[in-house]
Amino acid sequence: MEEQSVTAPLIAAEALVFTAVAASGPVQVLRGVDLSVAAGEAVGIVGPSGSGKTSLLMLLAGLEKPTGGRLVVAGQDLGAMDEDRLARFRRDNIGIVFQAFHLVPTMTALENVAVPLEFAGRRDAFDRAAAALREVGLGHRLEHYPGQLSGGEQQRVALARAVVAEPRVILADEPTGNLDRATGAAVMDLLFGLRTRMGTTLLLITHDPLLAERCGRQVKIEDGRIVSDTAAIRMAAE
Repeated sequence: MEEQSVTAPLIAAEALVFTAVAASGPVQVLRGVDLSVAAGEAVGIVGPSGSGKTSLLMLLAGLEKPTGGRLVVAGQDLGAMDEDRLARFRRDNIGIVFQAFHLVPTMTALENVAVPLEFAGRRDAFDRAAAALREVGLGHRLEHYPGQLSGGEQQRVALARAVVAEPRVILADEPTGNLDRATGAAVMDLLFGLRTRMGTTLLLITHDPLLAERCGRQVKIEDGRIVSDTAAIRMAAE
């Protein structure tokens, strides 16, 4: 009988623990999270404020290090990396879209999007950045500064920056939180469209149940633990 090949998950968290340091002392934010995400999957992460959703994304991005457990993303153990290796890991694998746009105000839209490619030593950084901005409908705004753009346009610049290097994983933390409903819907259409075209894995934090459902899989976090996962529910039903 032939053996079936098993593809390793792109993201694998095992008993993941994260303790933050607050003025009042250490606070355990994540309390033993187990999560497996396949390449190309879209996952909506939901739960009340303060439940640990953003901390989980910070760990996945290598912006924080686990206090305990194990976290492997794209075949790399993030807990075993130093800051330089984590920076290279982010550059090569991760695109991040935050609620706040985090654009450099003294750089044009084109320069903001080209930054990650310049760090990677890409000679075609500005050509690719221009193409990414055209893809999100901002080909006419290349030389504008963030202060000259609307909120929706700034978030589209941030989205172009997140996907310009064609990352394996996009992490989006309430990306429409600062936008009106119509503008937010347009930005999310762009995000899902880009994700489908590139086959990128997407983890999206949202309080909008319709956006979470659009991901196809929803993971709910409460008090630092995963309390429900529709992937597990589907497997049980099968």
